Amino acid sequence: MENWLTKQAQLEPQKIALLFEGKSWTFKQLRTAVVKFAGCLTTAGFQNERRIALIAANTAESYFALLALQQLGIEPVLLNFRLSLQELKSQLATADIHVILVDPKLSPRISGIAELQSRWTVSSLQQLAKLSPVTPTLVKEFAEEATASIMYTSGTTGAPHGVMQSYRNHFYSAVGSAFNLGLQAHDLWLCAVPLFHISGLSIVMRSLIYGMGVLLVRHFEPVQITKLLCTAPVTLMSVVPQMLVQLLAVFPVEGYQQDFRGFLLGGAPISHATLALCQERKLPVVQSYGMTETCSQIVALNFADAPDKIGSVGKPLFPVQLRITGKGTGEVQVKAPNVVKGYLNAPDDFKKKLTRDGWFRTGDLGVLDAAGFLFIKGRIDEMFISGGENIYPNEIEAVYAQFPAIQEIAVIGVADQRWGAVPCAFYVADTQIKQEQLRSYGRQKLAHYKVPRYFIRLAQLPRTASGKVQHYLLQQFFSQKRKLD
Repeated sequence: MENWLTKQAQLEPQKIALLFEGKSWTFKQLRTAVVKFAGCLTTAGFQNERRIALIAANTAESYFALLALQQLGIEPVLLNFRLSLQELKSQLATADIHVILVDPKLSPRISGIAELQSRWTVSSLQQLAKLSPVTPTLVKEFAEEATASIMYTSGTTGAPHGVMQSYRNHFYSAVGSAFNLGLQAHDLWLCAVPLFHISGLSIVMRSLIYGMGVLLVRHFEPVQITKLLCTAPVTLMSVVPQMLVQLLAVFPVEGYQQDFRGFLLGGAPISHATLALCQERKLPVVQSYGMTETCSQIVALNFADAPDKIGSVGKPLFPVQLRITGKGTGEVQVKAPNVVKGYLNAPDDFKKKLTRDGWFRTGDLGVLDAAGFLFIKGRIDEMFISGGENIYPNEIEAVYAQFPAIQEIAVIGVADQRWGAVPCAFYVADTQIKQEQLRSYGRQKLAHYKVPRYFIRLAQLPRTASGKVQHYLLQQFFSQKRKLD
């Protein structure tokens, strides 16, 4: 494939590619900025590195650095700046990294920068940009199977894996999304999700493939985002459930500006009540399903089906094949050109995710309705058996999410001497709710064995940057609490 950035600079030189804090870059200007940064990387002697870590903020500088690495044929390893020092060191060691690029806006937030510098070459994007750039040697064509990006899985159930995403993966992910959501000449995608996460990176890749503008914001703040949705010509925005809930809390009576086409929702399940509220306010929301290993969405609703299929994540996108194991609820397995080629330095772990006939095991449980719409029931490793009955935490969470005082809830299975395992619910609320009141509510809507045995109030649920609940941390918390009790 011809270099995407070069191609768009030729096809759409004057079209807006990037907007950030009052500044704008056309595709021609974006290429100039990226090539200049690639020249600075070359001056620094980094041009021959196989892969370089990037600890990126949502800034123009990080945007340029990410694309500059690709222009030099270097594999960018996108690291989550919210990780602990130990987690960062573990991922850096796994990735066989020598050089780390850090957005200077993040330096105060990363503990142990000095310790990282004792083992790796750590360079500030700001300092690199001050170097005198030499003419870099750019990649003329992106080989389809070349690694375009590496990012780590969210690690909700254990140790993260470095996922190697190819240019082919990103291309077909963008194709599937375009066929589903449609493309318009004036599309402008608001990116308030992290660039180090697949939901953010996929927006960058779609921009280069579609020739589409991106409005990049530093971080998500509901009032600021609402103002942008009312005043800027944004057509699409990617959100996770927590973001959508916060936006609904400040949703203006007059709605957003007329160009807005809707939200693409992913990352974690969301309550029917929230989606029903969106429907009531005539706010288009397209639920989707995907993961790091599939370069973003592989299943999604479209705008036409969304109102009638609340709770479903939709149908497989055009390049994607999907099947469910067994009858009824079973594992979701997929085959698609946007399924990645493997885990970095852990090929055997990735092989375990593949069936004998080459389908990718998602680890998620789902069911297809008569019309072929997929409903996700939860993770296989989160499902548990209580007294011989299969229990899906998502089902319990959906019921209690409608309890008026509960803001968030997550359910896990915990060991029980009599039943093998029983449900335990962790919830967020302004005040403590009586256990019997919660149990009574559950008995009206759930089979008795699905009603949680324990209800534990937390200030907040532990989540990844993409909004997914880290269930293993809840398991650890419960174990520690039981020891203390």
